[in-house]
Amino acid sequence: MLEEALEHLVKGIVDHPDDVRVRSRRIRSGSVLEVRVHPDDLGKVIGRNGRTAKALRTVVNALAGGKRVQVDLRDLYEVAR
Repeated sequence: MLEEALEHLVKGIVDHPDDVRVRSRRIRSGSVLEVRVHPDDLGKVIGRNGRTAKALRTVVNALAGGKRVQVDLRDLYEVAR
């Protein structure tokens, strides 16, 4: 559910919505939602002074209902670590 909500929000922001990918992975302290976007859209998703990224994280954490969730924003073509 969180992945779909985050994907929907991000697709509304970017110029290349077909390139938006959201992947969830479990970590020791909760979950990480990894968002990959087209390189031209990364600045839009981060926003001026990180405001858009912070807003996305706030919404996701509100939807998570107390569970620990991190949102990681990445370039679609960045090599996975």
